[in-house]
Amino acid sequence: MSHPAPPAVAAPGQGNGALAPVGVGQRCENCGNEITQRYCGACGQRLDPPVHSLWHFSQLAAEDLTHADSRLWRTLQALLFRPGFLTREFLGGRRARYLPPVRLYLVLSVAFFLFAAASQPKFTVLQLGDDPSSPGHKVYRAGQVEATPAASPDGIETPEQRAARIERQCKDIEYDGPGAAAVTSLLRDTCHKVLEDNGRHLSETFLHNLPRAMFVFLPIIAGLMTLLYWRPRRYYVEHLLLLVHNHAFVFLAVMLAWLAALPFPKRKLPGILVFALVVYFVWYVFRSMRVAYEQGRLRTWAKLIVLASFYLVLGMLTVLLTSFYSAASL
Repeated sequence: MSHPAPPAVAAPGQGNGALAPVGVGQRCENCGNEITQRYCGACGQRLDPPVHSLWHFSQLAAEDLTHADSRLWRTLQALLFRPGFLTREFLGGRRARYLPPVRLYLVLSVAFFLFAAASQPKFTVLQLGDDPSSPGHKVYRAGQVEATPAASPDGIETPEQRAARIERQCKDIEYDGPGAAAVTSLLRDTCHKVLEDNGRHLSETFLHNLPRAMFVFLPIIAGLMTLLYWRPRRYYVEHLLLLVHNHAFVFLAVMLAWLAALPFPKRKLPGILVFALVVYFVWYVFRSMRVAYEQGRLRTWAKLIVLASFYLVLGMLTVLLTSFYSAASL
């Protein structure tokens, strides 16, 4: 019984990934399509021999990390230091060497919000009680707990006292607008849930809903950019693509800043570094608009100011509506 010939490797002098033809009659093990080069023309799977040893497997893994996925590092480097470059490359048809923009945005946004949720400080309870070493004096005791009981002037608050206090606080909430009865009931229920765990669940729900809100926020901003760049006329997707790349940059840069802040006291960057980061963000957006739209500096600055003003107003409205939705869905 004959065995298929091993796949061909790149011939000498065939740089940039050029490959010699494989043996006649080779078929892809994934889809069965006939293969004439090292990669299947139907499904894209690479023609490789079976993995026979740990050493062979390690070689394949090393190749995947250093060669096949080199576009990951190429994309991240361009994203951090070359504003507007990825957008221009994508629109110019040079796409295979970089990660797809939507996939890049989704991966970085998920990583960003997971990082944000994991880095939130734990809730700390401050309990007021008697100091055993000094009779007649009170002392605050700190500790991390699942639900934070409040302190009362007479000592540590009992569950019954805490329930009564929450009831009194939430009972004072009133609403006289449309649908007063339903809205008031919703607000009071939300108040109970927020006070019971000091807003921890609300914070988690907000971080869960904010990425969804961004999928509404970005298309609206892209619509404004369509008006700003009416002449010469451009496709709406061009503006959306630039926003996707710029927001992916923000996610990546902020995560790197969080990591850089770990060695500093209280995990906060010095003020001068924060200022430099903000300046770089502003320059990055300005430069990305210059590269993508090829307009003059003054015109680009004017459009950036209009865009930033609208962005701040719509951003605050988006955060507010997301907060309301998160509270109502507790």
